[in-house]
Amino acid sequence: MATECNQNVFEFHALGVREVEARFDGGRITSDAGGLLLRETERLTGILHQFSGCFRDHRDPDLIEHTVEELIGQRVYGLALGYEDLNDHDELRHDPMLAVLVGKEDPTGHTRPRARDRGKALAGKSTLNRLELTPVGADADSRYKKITVNSQAVDRFFVDIFLQSFPKPPTRIVLDLDATDDPIHGRQLGRFFHGYYKNYCYLPLYIFCGEHLLCARLRPSDIDASKGSVKELARIVSAIRAAWPEVQIVVRGDSGFCREPIMHWCEKNHVDYVLGLAKNDRLTQEIAAKLRQAEARFKETGRPARVFKDFLYQTRESWSRPRRVVGKAEHLSKGANPRFVVTSLSAENYPAQTLYEVEYCGRGDMENRIKEQQLYLFADRTSAATMRANQLRLWLSSVAYTLLLALRRLGLKGTAMAQARCDTIRLKLLKIGAMIRVTVRRVWISLSESCPYQSLFARIYQQLRRQVPVPRRC
Repeated sequence: MATECNQNVFEFHALGVREVEARFDGGRITSDAGGLLLRETERLTGILHQFSGCFRDHRDPDLIEHTVEELIGQRVYGLALGYEDLNDHDELRHDPMLAVLVGKEDPTGHTRPRARDRGKALAGKSTLNRLELTPVGADADSRYKKITVNSQAVDRFFVDIFLQSFPKPPTRIVLDLDATDDPIHGRQLGRFFHGYYKNYCYLPLYIFCGEHLLCARLRPSDIDASKGSVKELARIVSAIRAAWPEVQIVVRGDSGFCREPIMHWCEKNHVDYVLGLAKNDRLTQEIAAKLRQAEARFKETGRPARVFKDFLYQTRESWSRPRRVVGKAEHLSKGANPRFVVTSLSAENYPAQTLYEVEYCGRGDMENRIKEQQLYLFADRTSAATMRANQLRLWLSSVAYTLLLALRRLGLKGTAMAQARCDTIRLKLLKIGAMIRVTVRRVWISLSESCPYQSLFARIYQQLRRQVPVPRRC
């Protein structure tokens, strides 16, 4: 049986002649005071407010203590601050700083009606759990779980936030598609073994435009990586063109998305594409002379050499027409390394080397964005039993990423952290210790004097305060 520890004083190794003693008696102190920057970002963008509008609350209004927007805010701020599990919120509900971020008028929780809840301003894990586990058909007659999410509204939300982030329409955008593994370790619905990744996993589909997330679709892994891509592209492109009718759109992806339905749809809808093309004997033979040329250069210089060839190519059965292919004949110390891409972009405007090295290889940055979300915003915490609940968790992580991206775009621009990852932003700017005092008229937040990034914090604050709220589409 575990021993209960009621120790109040902690004595540590002495510092010279001074004893070192610790107690949990510092008053209301938080480690997340930098989250105020996220709250200011929310004021400018309304990201959480717009996302909460994708939910329908069937609860009795007279019995509600935590609105949907407050529940969403608590969960998303928690992810942004590094709290990945619902269980964390049973302790976080005591934190007045998180209550300030969420917008609780009484961040101490002392005015809550039930005695057992006083001192806990926020929702606990059980209430948040109901938000995630509400079934699709829930309504006012359901017993516990009564908050439903409109998946189509969520899809529109991510595109709307993307459109709102541009003060004026760009002339050209690139939509990056990729699929990745999301390992699972239980018996979740949609669980399958994937031969390439060699584990049981989901296979979510991501669509980014630069750093902006436009789609995060959770899928089982017993499918082709490109499945559903045309449907997602159709709705995203339609929404973008409704707002920006003149913008040039390019779709980019690896060989897993080099499929006739995707290319045909792009050609039919005046969307350009640059897609990786899996090598085969016919393609390799097409650039055989260039491979010999690259090998000769390598032997002459001792350095990696690459030569490009532009040609038309059509598969024997799967493609409906010949298409432009660029072959990279490369020779490395380990030997030949041929690679191919297929594109609708013209050779006059996009020469072979530029097409491959600039247009195609630029997609590598999207993989960094996916890793950022999975590793630091816990997009892989898909341990719920149902696909619906796990999809909602993926969306919550995606909203946390979107909020941090807005902070980076609006507040960190021009600073040393303008390109910082989410975990770096959290460590240096959000994880700031502070003492909190709540009075009738004010919430006093005394930030740590020893914070090493005070000047950077002040600059970011000033940049955020100079901004005007982002115009929102109706």
